[in-house]
Amino acid sequence: MRAYFDKLLSTSEQKKQLPLIFPLLISLFAGAIFSFALAPYYWWWLAILSPALLYASLRHRSAKQAFVLGWAYGFGLWFVGAFWLFTSIHTYGDTNAILSVLMIAIMALVMGLFSALQAWAYRRFFPETPLTFAPLWVFSEWAKTWVFTGFPWLFAGYAFTERFLDSYAPLFGVFGVSFVVITLACALVEVLNRRVFWVVPSAVLLLGAWGAAQLHFVEQKATKPLSVSLIQGNIPQDLKWLTEYQAKTLMIYVNLSRTEWGRDLIVWPESSIPMFQSDIEPFLKAMQAQAEKTDTAWVTGIPYWDLKESKQTGYPMYYNSIMASGSEAEGLYKKQRLVPFGEYIPLSGLLSWVLPGVQNDVMLSGFSRGSSEQKPLMIKNHPLASAICYEIAYPNLTRRNASTSDFLVTVSNDAWFTGTAGPWQHLQMVQMRAKENGRWFIRATNTGVTAFIDHTGHIVKQAPTDQEFVLRGELPAMQGQTWYNRFSDWPILGFSLFLLVLGWIYRPRKVDVSFKSRR
Repeated sequence: MRAYFDKLLSTSEQKKQLPLIFPLLISLFAGAIFSFALAPYYWWWLAILSPALLYASLRHRSAKQAFVLGWAYGFGLWFVGAFWLFTSIHTYGDTNAILSVLMIAIMALVMGLFSALQAWAYRRFFPETPLTFAPLWVFSEWAKTWVFTGFPWLFAGYAFTERFLDSYAPLFGVFGVSFVVITLACALVEVLNRRVFWVVPSAVLLLGAWGAAQLHFVEQKATKPLSVSLIQGNIPQDLKWLTEYQAKTLMIYVNLSRTEWGRDLIVWPESSIPMFQSDIEPFLKAMQAQAEKTDTAWVTGIPYWDLKESKQTGYPMYYNSIMASGSEAEGLYKKQRLVPFGEYIPLSGLLSWVLPGVQNDVMLSGFSRGSSEQKPLMIKNHPLASAICYEIAYPNLTRRNASTSDFLVTVSNDAWFTGTAGPWQHLQMVQMRAKENGRWFIRATNTGVTAFIDHTGHIVKQAPTDQEFVLRGELPAMQGQTWYNRFSDWPILGFSLFLLVLGWIYRPRKVDVSFKSRR
């Protein structure tokens, strides 16, 4: 290992004699191994080794070279880490294998620009200033929540879900955990470069993780936990939306729920009812009557056609939604964060000039975005915050919804990615959201991973994947606020900005490139 890093930590003069291909391959390899730190592999130490290799590769490089190395790292990160998209594109998108791989490669090149710009900024503005590398990483991850409408995946902090650094999550969220992880990665390189004083900040961060674990922000309410049944229908994705299969889909969920009436809450997953509510009103009324008769609250995912809004706008307003009905249950949640090209067509308003029917066809225009000001569902006098599928990847969105709720529900259909790492990465994000906000999460999915997750991010119960299943459990109501839930991402973003300003002020005016002088 030492010899491996020695080659990366060579002087600028030595590096001039080395072709750029060596650090380029190292950066590509470093990015490619990162995703194995996440679910379902859980090799957490790679979340430190991977950025450490990138950091070492950037030493004594020009800003242009750093951009290329960062891009290689980002490409490896996204091509391997998000390769689970292949199943969706190839199997269910009916795209040939070569074109599917090419599409993922293009996506990886685009998303890799985040790492490229981060590496370029580090060498352009903060050369040989190690304390600025982690803040730049944090801002790069934060930007992924909103640039290009957001694709907030593959964050370093997720690797430590249910591990010794996740105690920072209730304080600073996943970005705070990422900050610590990347700082430790930089410290590893600096210690190998004989800068032993980096042991001190590393020890402080590790001691801080222990101290943070002793803090308790929330407690369980005195009310009785709800008895909950999560229904996993295991509907094949290639059949789910076929008109001739709709009745069978409904019967599968009805039959699985038959013995669950009488429990406090039954939850069906995202789009478990594959029809608009306006097309299936008799069925919904029958389900509501059954729920009221047995004193049960019923929550289900359903496409919702808002007829009132459609009249006002002049074109159909469709929503991917969660609906609550039955005994002591009410509310409708409309999904706020939509998947580009999967749930909506970007710039469909402009496209309507070219294709006049685009906003009148759900298959073309897709779903509308729900308001950011929505009330939580009410279940047995408890406010229940909601997140639909992809939304759980947005830390601040979940935080906003959780701030006035006793517990949270997320429904999803990961059948698009069955048999891949995608559903497990998705579940790991739910665990982090639970830890950040100090609230229990119930997660109902079509094919998995259906689970009960407690307020510390621990999976209490989990259903087997890819089979019909009813997962039963208890759902306690929590009260109190974590520091992250109260203050959002601003503390860690502010601290990162402070370090960048400090690094700019005290950056070396003339960088000493002598490796021997650092020994």
